[in-house]
Amino acid sequence: MTLSTVTLVLVALLAFAQLAVASPSRFGTRGDHKQRAAKGDKYLIGVGKADITGPVVEINFGGYASTDQVGTGLRQRLYSRAFIIGEVGNPKNRFVYLVLDTQSGDTALRNGILEGVAALGSAYSAYGKSNIAVTGTHSHSGPGAWFNYLLPQVTSLGFNKQSYQAVVDGAVLSIKRAHESLQEGYLDFGTTKITGANINRSLYAYLANPAAERAQYADDVDKELTLLRFQRASDLKSIGVLTWFPTHGTSMLGNNTHVSGDNKGVAAYLFEQSVKGSSGATDGFVAGFSQANVGDTTPNVLGAYCDDGSGQMCTLETSVCGDGKSQSCHGRGPLFQKLDLGVSSCFEIGQRQFAGARSLYDSLDSTSTPVVGSTIRSFHYFQDMQYYKFPLSNGTVVQTCPAALGYSFAAGTSDGPGAFDFTQGDSGAPNNPLWQVVSGLLRVPSAAQTACQQPKPVLLDVGEMSAPYAWSPNIVDVQTLRVGQFLIIVSPTEASTMAGRRWRDAVKSAATSLSLTGSASPYVVIGGPANTYAHYVVTPEEYTIQRYEGASTLYGMWTLPAFINLTLQALPHLAPGATSSPASGPSPPDNRKNSLSFQTGVVVDGTPIGQSFGQCTGQPKAQYARGAVVNATFVGANPRNNLRLEGTFAAVERKDGGAWKRAKDDEDWSLVYTWTRTNFVLGYSSVTIGWETGAEDVAGTYRIKYYGDAKPLIGSIKPFEGTSGEFSLV
Repeated sequence: MTLSTVTLVLVALLAFAQLAVASPSRFGTRGDHKQRAAKGDKYLIGVGKADITGPVVEINFGGYASTDQVGTGLRQRLYSRAFIIGEVGNPKNRFVYLVLDTQSGDTALRNGILEGVAALGSAYSAYGKSNIAVTGTHSHSGPGAWFNYLLPQVTSLGFNKQSYQAVVDGAVLSIKRAHESLQEGYLDFGTTKITGANINRSLYAYLANPAAERAQYADDVDKELTLLRFQRASDLKSIGVLTWFPTHGTSMLGNNTHVSGDNKGVAAYLFEQSVKGSSGATDGFVAGFSQANVGDTTPNVLGAYCDDGSGQMCTLETSVCGDGKSQSCHGRGPLFQKLDLGVSSCFEIGQRQFAGARSLYDSLDSTSTPVVGSTIRSFHYFQDMQYYKFPLSNGTVVQTCPAALGYSFAAGTSDGPGAFDFTQGDSGAPNNPLWQVVSGLLRVPSAAQTACQQPKPVLLDVGEMSAPYAWSPNIVDVQTLRVGQFLIIVSPTEASTMAGRRWRDAVKSAATSLSLTGSASPYVVIGGPANTYAHYVVTPEEYTIQRYEGASTLYGMWTLPAFINLTLQALPHLAPGATSSPASGPSPPDNRKNSLSFQTGVVVDGTPIGQSFGQCTGQPKAQYARGAVVNATFVGANPRNNLRLEGTFAAVERKDGGAWKRAKDDEDWSLVYTWTRTNFVLGYSSVTIGWETGAEDVAGTYRIKYYGDAKPLIGSIKPFEGTSGEFSLV
């Protein structure tokens, strides 16, 4: 998450206010899996998927923290994908891993999901705090305004119940569907190397890690994708896959205003499309593309360049350009020349993840490692990170700190540059005298906090600010899941490459020492950001550099060792014979009911004289060659009137004899819905639906459909439809 210029201004205003008051054919068909004798032990497995697309217009996006990035439409619906793994014959021992097409997991979302699952009844009593993990793909192109804490609410003008409820309801529905699909099956996993989908955007900080440690790895970001396959026992058909691979959800640029799942949304869509009709996979197959140690990765793989006409790369140390500022430093995706807000690069990075995952999936029958050992365990507890003291491996006692963000946090990254004269590696003085005053107005850090956060210069002392309610989390989730020898660290943070490696290695080493997984070697992945969004975690060496990721490591230099310590403390609870759980710890604040909101609802929808809702005012041409973009414009209404969850705003229909059959809808990347307000006072708006045709689309006769809902000044919201004229695709 980055901080824009306007965001900083809003933060400043808050400070002064406080002071005043105290598809498959595109990629070819794949061969079906040959059935083989199953390996490994049986588990209960289930998968489910549900729509979580919130308000696609007039709501600020979560991720870039730019007030300018307000939704104007939809490119791809967002989903929650749920994966349940349980012990056969023991309903208590199971867990749920959620992959949401959102910026992250969140305390408010998790509370709502837990409440929603509990409301489903006694059949769902096995699911609760300890065994539900809520992770986000880290897309920066979805509606925000669902966060629990004040700081990320600033750019969205507070909390939006509609945005929040869409995610919660869809997540609960995906869990319900996964539970209803539970059956006996097998799990196996494999790995593959994916090149060209990520690079390190903070290489200078990474190079601060010991040379001997860096020499253990071929790359400065993890290139390995891990895929866990779910196969039902009855016929060995695959019901889903769950993958982990680190690359930021920042392929779609900060000036994109169409909702999408970014590159991981693309990868999941392509994988699910690719298995449709396959005899080796079931209907309802679900593909989850989860983040791993994503912190310092970027999908903008051509590097960071200065968009100031110089053609120069940004500086290695501070990511600035010739003027000494960061604003013109931007990462370039693989197809940046297309100048389409990152759309082409996004699809390409998603396709690269899909292609690697699909190739691995096709090879698993002969190359996979079966998950063995009947044990399924999980633990979850809360930890207050304010001055948490613990010993390092050498016996030195260190401590974490109340949450704080450094000056380089405001510099942003090459994925989303920040503001003013902030730079990465910013020392905090004397180049930012204005913001020294502003941060002091918000909260002057205590001497203890200043010393604890060293060498971070504190810009925003968010962990010690609680008016009107908590600005950032001090209490975080500590969670790990285990099935057989497969362990999943659930991180509330974006872990940097080396931070993730150290965390995984520590868990693997401890699991081995405890003989946790018997004769099978433990295999460890890290997933997140999850549960409570706690920004970043870097190694202590990277922290000293104070680039963006270090400045965004909330709890000081020893945050990573603390997370490792907290995870290892509870690891014995994952042992086969374990029956206890760690103490639940202090509960974080629940700000859902007292969150501020300065957003307005839909007042009225109207139509110009002589027009009606759904009327097609801009017809397609009679004929298009494949590869062209087909547009149709309609008299519209605000899509916030009805999110059409599990439905669609737009469709393309193909004529089949005398009937019309749906060919595309909101799930498809190539169909783009754009809403434009044309008269604010009278409530007029228009909708343009664009179909980006491709060589894979079948020649024929088509039409475009629009589905809307209009709100009168008095009365109830009413649905309507619009239909374009026919056109030919040749």
